[in-house]
Amino acid sequence: MPAYYSFTSVINSLLAEPQASLLNGILFGVRGNIPKSLYQALIDTGTLHIIALSGMNITILANLTAKITLFLGRKASSILTISLIVLFVWFVGTSPSVVRAAIMGSLSLLAVYFGRQYYGLLALFLTSLIMILFDFSLINNLSFQLSFLATLGIILANRFSVRQVKSGPLGQFISIFKENLKLTVSAQILTLPVILYNFKRISLIAPLANLLVEWAIQPIMVLGFVTGVLGFIWKPLGLIPAWFAWVPLTYLITVIEWLAKIPGASINF
Repeated sequence: MPAYYSFTSVINSLLAEPQASLLNGILFGVRGNIPKSLYQALIDTGTLHIIALSGMNITILANLTAKITLFLGRKASSILTISLIVLFVWFVGTSPSVVRAAIMGSLSLLAVYFGRQYYGLLALFLTSLIMILFDFSLINNLSFQLSFLATLGIILANRFSVRQVKSGPLGQFISIFKENLKLTVSAQILTLPVILYNFKRISLIAPLANLLVEWAIQPIMVLGFVTGVLGFIWKPLGLIPAWFAWVPLTYLITVIEWLAKIPGASINF
């Protein structure tokens, strides 16, 4: 029985459907109970990756933990964050995309610990090469391919761009919007050939869909983990964070289902 099974049961008892199934998908990659209509909407809008253990969970966990523990000092924060990454991998399982993200995240934190420069592109290729040498079949693993290409797209977009942060709340919002759009489009451009080859489908609405739902993923993950942990200790303790988690979950479901109904949102080949 998976380590997270008890937590999925707690979430199922504290949240209604389809919010409970979506939360379990985002946190643990469990997608068996997600309604077929919602699952298809995720495919049509190019947002299926949010319920897959794509490594995004590791990135969010590492960034959040590093910020929270920064007061402990650079080295202590790095060690604690690496420990939590290892614990998370043990908890959710060693899928290729999670392992890749865990290794890269740990390398970046080790660079911080030793005061060295971190090279994301080098870390990506080095990590992927080591994993392939241990298991050559990963070359044909779809999850590994998509995770690698999406990460490569984000790294390249960050590397060859010049950020211009404008003053004022509106200017900052526009700058953040442009940055997120650039990263989203870059990741999707590099993964497009693999998606077309394997699924014979392209989502034209994917860039907009990902922009609209991206902000909700981190609060959903944080509130979801709090719900699972507190509910596991004593079920009534999980009620309040579950209520708060219901709000972004419902927003996410509403946006995805609405965008999926737009004519031409997804094209089959």
